[in-house]
Amino acid sequence: MPKKITVALQNHSYDIYVGEGLLDQAGDIIAPLLSRPRTVIVTDDNIAGYQLPRLEKSLEKAGITFDSIILPAGEATKSFAQLENLLDRLLAFGLERQDRIIAFGGGVIGDLAGFAASIYQRGIGFIQIPTTLLAQVDSAVGGKCAINSPRGKNLIGSFHQPGLVLSDVSCLNSLPQRQLLAGYAEMVKYSLINDGKFFDWLDRQAGKIISGDPAARIQAIITCCQAKADMVARDEKETGPRALLNLGHTFGHALEAECGFSDRLLHGEAVAIGMVMAFDLSVRMGLCPEQEAATVRRHLKMIGLPDGISADLRAYFRNDITAERLFNHTLHDKKLSGGKVTYVLVRAIGEAFLTNDVTAEDIKQVFQSALDG
Repeated sequence: MPKKITVALQNHSYDIYVGEGLLDQAGDIIAPLLSRPRTVIVTDDNIAGYQLPRLEKSLEKAGITFDSIILPAGEATKSFAQLENLLDRLLAFGLERQDRIIAFGGGVIGDLAGFAASIYQRGIGFIQIPTTLLAQVDSAVGGKCAINSPRGKNLIGSFHQPGLVLSDVSCLNSLPQRQLLAGYAEMVKYSLINDGKFFDWLDRQAGKIISGDPAARIQAIITCCQAKADMVARDEKETGPRALLNLGHTFGHALEAECGFSDRLLHGEAVAIGMVMAFDLSVRMGLCPEQEAATVRRHLKMIGLPDGISADLRAYFRNDITAERLFNHTLHDKKLSGGKVTYVLVRAIGEAFLTNDVTAEDIKQVFQSALDG
């Protein structure tokens, strides 16, 4: 039996199902949510090759007709051009306002398809079937949908909650190791925010999660999804404590921007580096013991995630990159208020907090330390 978590919102609560083999049951689970037995699957060319037939077979078995839209894989797909392409194809398929589309893929597909659903005919429903670890533990839950701009990551978007999230851990079996590790970084994030016991558990179970143990993966995903569901229920539109979920992201997004939002630096890798920088900044400001930052670095290195800007990435940046330039990227952060960025800092593992009482000089010094290696 799959595990179920409810995201309890005032006007549009929905369920998250987590289990093994759920993709083969998707048609039966989805059918009651459809106003008519008709949908459109939005996916990418990576997923299409090895997972799409399972979903299509399940929908056919449940008597649901569908079309499939296959987009290029990669962060570059979160663009105005692909948004326009997707909307035009949805219009061509004649979807009606009471229909739902299925976002079948990782965070890129979930973000793009969710945003398209939010503006197609002034808004239609959608269903998230995340296929990456990062999407299953984080991006598929909570309704944040967006595309990137040359000025920054996820700057154009909306809050549009899915009607269902269906996470099949068997989809993770074909993920490349690098993608698994990128998703694991988001798992670590939840533990660092407010769950030190979860961090200790991850420290013991990380090998099982990465190697493919279904029970360990399910337990970890459930823990993360429950944490996010609770946060979203308290603060759906991120006007307060939900911003804690951005631990490491302001720093990480600056690095992603310098890489052109390309696969040279995956989002989860950037978040891992950004979390270390958040701990380093907290240490620099006298808020957190150095030992806590060292523990985070050790854990990330143990599992194979970056704990800083690698020599290869510094070589890619050449001498063009400066702390000042990275700092300027943070000024386009969505958490900017009154000209100041709200940062997620820490007092210890599991004790994160929000503040905008951070000087530009402190931020630049943390960037410079990271660049110096």
